[in-house]
Amino acid sequence: MFLFHKEPKNLSEGFRQAQETEGAVLLDVRTREEYSGGHLPGSVNLPLDKLEQISYEKETPLFVYCRSGARSGRAVEVLKKKGYENAVNIGGVLGYNGPLERS
Repeated sequence: MFLFHKEPKNLSEGFRQAQETEGAVLLDVRTREEYSGGHLPGSVNLPLDKLEQISYEKETPLFVYCRSGARSGRAVEVLKKKGYENAVNIGGVLGYNGPLERS
């Protein structure tokens, strides 16, 4: 079972942790339109209102983010209720200065 060493302080730190964690999924819970406007490299888009469609194994490390950190916080609560104990809110892309991909 994966356990987080410590909660990330910001999106940059969470992004780095996701990249360093074997089998981790970087989960963007914003709308498809927001996601296509710019997202973290390697992330998967699963909007908050579609979260019931998640199909990862329950032990998968999930690093969840959104625009400000609010939706990702709600998403982590939902995920934990569904048995995803390795879900962590890494915040929002507001104020993030790193590279973003567009699709």
